[in-house]
Amino acid sequence: MTHNNQKKIAVINDISGFGRCSITVAMPIISAMKLQCCPVPTSIFSNHTGYPHYFFDDYTVKMPEYIENWKRLDLEFEGIYSGFLGSREQIDIVRSFIRDFKTERTVVIVDPIMGDHGKAYTTYTKQMCQEMKRLTEYADILTPNLTEACILTDTPYSDRHWTMKELISMAESIRKEGPEKIVITGIRQGDFVANLVYEAGEEPRILRSHRVGSERAGTGDVFSSIIAADAVNQVPFAQSVKKAGNFVKKCILRSEELNIPRPDGVCFEEYLTTLR
Repeated sequence: MTHNNQKKIAVINDISGFGRCSITVAMPIISAMKLQCCPVPTSIFSNHTGYPHYFFDDYTVKMPEYIENWKRLDLEFEGIYSGFLGSREQIDIVRSFIRDFKTERTVVIVDPIMGDHGKAYTTYTKQMCQEMKRLTEYADILTPNLTEACILTDTPYSDRHWTMKELISMAESIRKEGPEKIVITGIRQGDFVANLVYEAGEEPRILRSHRVGSERAGTGDVFSSIIAADAVNQVPFAQSVKKAGNFVKKCILRSEELNIPRPDGVCFEEYLTTLR
């Protein structure tokens, strides 16, 4: 008996019971895209940390035994996708997971969640940022926002207009560390938001759309979950980035219509059936 007749993605991230982010986002989106989503929880939250109070349970010490039982089942994955990691130990566990489970047909997607708006998150010390840089060496696809791209390349962050040349230079620097495909997200250009699509052997592209609504929790998780599923489904990278960006935009607009509070994220459930 084999457990590997259906394509699967292992998603290594936290679980937030309320507030659409991390595994709570990845599972329905990846499932809607006809892949089995297998979560590896790094921690459990009642709701994410953007709310005034929350329950938190760290799963770091439980992760090795959890993963060991997957090895005993001889599980194989077409995708491995990691999101927010809260400690050096968790980053080490993810590296080991990739080494143990990656095969010739496995694509590794790393969302190097470290910061936003020009600043690293308070949990991300310089040492943690260095550890995340080491993790990117294992990635086939990397999905940093502009802040994270700056951290990964030791580039000073600025709110100014970034030129195409500067963005490509950062992507090329990241490419040298390992990833074949990189999308730098959330680049503000006046009334537009842009994503730089960089793929080894292809001409870099900027995909832009009008900024809509307000910033919301979990939109990066929605975006990267689509990228991960599309990668396993062998959708061309630029096409996938465009699809993910359009989907997030559509969900933001609908969330504004329904007056969904910003911490609650985007009501992607309204459009799940449109994902293929």
